[in-house]
Amino acid sequence: MTEKERRTAEHTPLTLTEVESLARDAHAAQTDKAGRPYAEHLQAVADGVRARGGDEEQIAAAWLHDAVEDEVLAEDWLLHEAALSRRTKDIVLALTKRAGEPPEAYAGRILATPGASLVKESDLAHNADPARLAVLDEPTRARLTQKYARMRALLGLPG
Repeated sequence: MTEKERRTAEHTPLTLTEVESLARDAHAAQTDKAGRPYAEHLQAVADGVRARGGDEEQIAAAWLHDAVEDEVLAEDWLLHEAALSRRTKDIVLALTKRAGEPPEAYAGRILATPGASLVKESDLAHNADPARLAVLDEPTRARLTQKYARMRALLGLPG
């Protein structure tokens, strides 16, 4: 049994290093819209949360913010087995978009979950990074720019 597996089994909270490793492993086969390793996005979001004054629970959630939505980790695992704080789990679940969910409902859940808006702010900042968007075709870039601006507005974040 690895150290991560033992901690999960005993519910000893995973360290940030272990959460990072777990997230990197879970998303290892995934790339972003520009074809870059998905872990680069996770790293940027975690770094953004840290730079914005986020705490360890929020940084852990940043590493895992897309794991359930992207189906690289099961929601059941997160809820019942993951050696994470309840707050970290709540933030990850708040940031997990549900099929057919209106943006207003998604934003409302984020705003209602303590600590989630800071993680989403960091996620949006990296998603909307001009250098990251520049490698996309114009229709995709325009669509995503509009989508991210709308979510920032729904969350009450500055444009």
